[in-house]
Amino acid sequence: MSSRPGTVVTETARSHPSSQRHRVQSRVALAILETLRTQDLPEEILDDENVTLTLPRRLGLSDVIEAQIRRYRADARLRRRIPEREVVDLFRLVVRRPDSEDVFLEVGRALYSPASAGLRRLLPRKVALSLARARSQRELRRLFGRRLVRSGGKGFILDHAHDLLIRGDPGGDACALVTGFLERVIEEYAGAGGAVLHPRCLARGDEGCRWEFQEAVVKTASA
Repeated sequence: MSSRPGTVVTETARSHPSSQRHRVQSRVALAILETLRTQDLPEEILDDENVTLTLPRRLGLSDVIEAQIRRYRADARLRRRIPEREVVDLFRLVVRRPDSEDVFLEVGRALYSPASAGLRRLLPRKVALSLARARSQRELRRLFGRRLVRSGGKGFILDHAHDLLIRGDPGGDACALVTGFLERVIEEYAGAGGAVLHPRCLARGDEGCRWEFQEAVVKTASA
């Protein structure tokens, strides 16, 4: 996708019209590749492990990935955007892995840049969640150059507004990117005490994707 040497994506994006109109922040690609590298770092080297043979097989530790990380990091510092198709190709790279859902979840969490919490934690929980929902929509739109999610109803409910995730991964694991992102936003605005669910998914045959925040059930001692 890029004319740069050593790239892990294909050349198709440069000639894809919609890819030129909708450009994604380069730090999305950077987060994907840095997460792959982190996931592939061994916790320890076994005594009988020949690292010259095993480590190159780990995609996240390859020279090609490392070169791309350096390039995307430079692009991110300059706030450059990349073609949408380039990110789709990176999604397809991730879904080849058995841990793809975990990778996407971590990518989503890494993409959120928290601001100073200030007095947000002191706000009524309903107000904090409303602000978190609005912030999520705003930040995802900035990252992906288009509206990725929209309000789906009362409470913290967001529906997909574009098929970018499903194009990158028809199996649905890429949806975990939004899940991880929403988790981080809610943690900042409202703290712990609940979970982000993904009850509907295009990949499962539903009409669209949906993400909901479900409050934790507080158990009371029986009388």
